[in-house]
Amino acid sequence: MRHTMIRATVSEITAETGAVKCFRLRRSDGLPFAPYEAGAHVDVLGPSGITRQYSLCGPPDDGGAYVIAVKREECSRGGSSALHDQVVAGDELVVSEPRNLFRIEPGAARHVLVAAGIGITPLLSMAYQLRRTGAPFRLHYFASGREGAAFVPLLESAEFAADVEFHFGLGRDAQPGLLARALADASPATHVYTCGPKEFMQRVVEVATRSLPETHVHVEHFQPLEPAAEAGDAFDVELDTGEVFTVPPGRSIVDVLVEGGIEVDTSCREGICGTCVLPVLDGVPDHRDNCLTRKEKEAGDQIATCVSRARTARLVLEL
Repeated sequence: MRHTMIRATVSEITAETGAVKCFRLRRSDGLPFAPYEAGAHVDVLGPSGITRQYSLCGPPDDGGAYVIAVKREECSRGGSSALHDQVVAGDELVVSEPRNLFRIEPGAARHVLVAAGIGITPLLSMAYQLRRTGAPFRLHYFASGREGAAFVPLLESAEFAADVEFHFGLGRDAQPGLLARALADASPATHVYTCGPKEFMQRVVEVATRSLPETHVHVEHFQPLEPAAEAGDAFDVELDTGEVFTVPPGRSIVDVLVEGGIEVDTSCREGICGTCVLPVLDGVPDHRDNCLTRKEKEAGDQIATCVSRARTARLVLEL
């Protein structure tokens, strides 16, 4: 399975904070980008040759540009630091078509968006879409301080101010109480969406599921919640082409397939981006990813081939 890659020119770079830069990208061929669903992300191949995933944070129906915000990570392995230090307006990057693992629930009566730090990025695109459609929502934005929070002037503008609450410098111990108050009047049709550091998201899920079903709480992962174990028994993978490969303990499905000459798109290799997900035609997956939803895992008809394994002796996959 191959995803289309697009050459994009950096038309503008702005510093949102001391650690966050915003990149506006336009197609190098002059064509418009296709509209995307709020919450979507793209793969970005940076100047260091490293591919990273970044949420699209502009208006989803703006075909003129894709907008991403990149935080310089303290322990960057060359992804965020290269974009910050080496890329200037006019440079060209390669991006994928958008993929979405973090969708707005169309049947929700009310939407509560809860962001921390750079986790604001996918929720900003949701706020744009919800504002455009007139759907009721409330955005709660947590950050250590105003100076470290991206997009504050935009969120304080007339377009969003009435639906946004900022929570700056709030200690971890105070967060659950505030979240509980924010969800105190949540109806059974309320849906909650959260993105930020994993410990923060775990607190949001814990509070939200006290009054809402787990299926009404949606999480966007920037990193795995826990290391994905690769140990387990060997099993066979049969492709719809008829080829069969054995996946031994300690090896991933995608590594075995690529080694065997099969083209499979990969990116994060940690089970969070969804790039390597393939359809399952037969057999039972052993899901070890953080990209498929609980409902998708229960259906058993998809598998993240970079981390997940098999509960049966054979999986049949569609390329």
